[in-house]
Amino acid sequence: MSFDPQAATAAYIDSLGADALAKAAAYTTGGHWLLLWNLLVSALIAWLIVRSGILDRISAKLGTRGSNIKAFVIAAAYFLVANLISLPWTLYQEWWRELGYGRTSQPIGDFLGQSALSVAIFAVLVGLFFVGVYALMRRAGRFWWVWSGGLTAVALSILLLAGPVFIEPLFNDYQPVPAGEVRDALVVMAKQASVPEDRLFVYDGSRQSNNFTANVSGLAGSVRIAISDIAFKGATLDEVKAVTGHEIGHYVLGHVWRTVILLSVLAVLFFFVADRTFPWFARAFGSDASIGDPTGLPVLVFMVSLFLLFAQPLLNDTIRTGENRADQYSLETVNLPDALATALVKTAEYRNPRPEKLEEVLFYTHPSVERRVRRAMEWKASHPQ
Repeated sequence: MSFDPQAATAAYIDSLGADALAKAAAYTTGGHWLLLWNLLVSALIAWLIVRSGILDRISAKLGTRGSNIKAFVIAAAYFLVANLISLPWTLYQEWWRELGYGRTSQPIGDFLGQSALSVAIFAVLVGLFFVGVYALMRRAGRFWWVWSGGLTAVALSILLLAGPVFIEPLFNDYQPVPAGEVRDALVVMAKQASVPEDRLFVYDGSRQSNNFTANVSGLAGSVRIAISDIAFKGATLDEVKAVTGHEIGHYVLGHVWRTVILLSVLAVLFFFVADRTFPWFARAFGSDASIGDPTGLPVLVFMVSLFLLFAQPLLNDTIRTGENRADQYSLETVNLPDALATALVKTAEYRNPRPEKLEEVLFYTHPSVERRVRRAMEWKASHPQ
């Protein structure tokens, strides 16, 4: 009897059971609605901060201080105040909802502590980024927005380079993959792909999430491939190899750089649009700030949220393309289609494996699990061992 990829795919997905599939669908659909709610929350935050006049008062107290200092202080202050206002929403979206669906076991105290640390770090980073943005507005003339892509590329590159070294270890414990057959297998794979073997890590992802996951992060010398302890402990050797092959694919195929380039191009497009439409949005929120005035930052950030909502399908398509290619890389180099399929099925607990096509196009950052498993089964059919 010949192998049937379609039947094999259905068997893998159905192995989750009707209850788990229904729960995954509900969790995923709710996540789509959160995109809209996040936009409304962003609008509310912008309106409250503009109406409060807090940034105007900070600007007045800074008086004649240098433009860069004022931009940094106002941007950092905005970020801190905005996160304080949105704390109840953040608690619901990132902790309570995740807890309800069994996606996290993190105590609320640890969640709040890590959130506070994250806000403090990114208040500084956001402040520095907008120092650059407002400096461009002052000094680069009417076409300042053209240079915003370069600024974004530099900022993202620095963040990606420094993140694995200075930021990520503040939130998780990264350890080299322990000695044993798993490490031996992964070292062989890494050498074949010219990935330094000291770039393979296991991290305590279970601290924040119960999701089966792995990732590649960093640039140049800071690149690392990290497997969550959930995946490391809950996977077979073949599954770890298949998943690591996928992550190595991202590294070898340069997907991080492609994302940097795309986001930089989108930054140019956004700031071009913002340069022409900011006055209208400012009036809608009751602000008399110009686009070059840091006190108008709440309006500008809302515009970013709105722009990203409409850009989401393009971003998702780019990411899905990368995920498909990373899957293909794993199949070609590791050739464990069944192990890749079983590992993918474990991610279906938090991502509906059978979405409608339009739903996948609009909202999914990864191809559906059903589509990915089907591709693995088609590979298996065309490459019998």
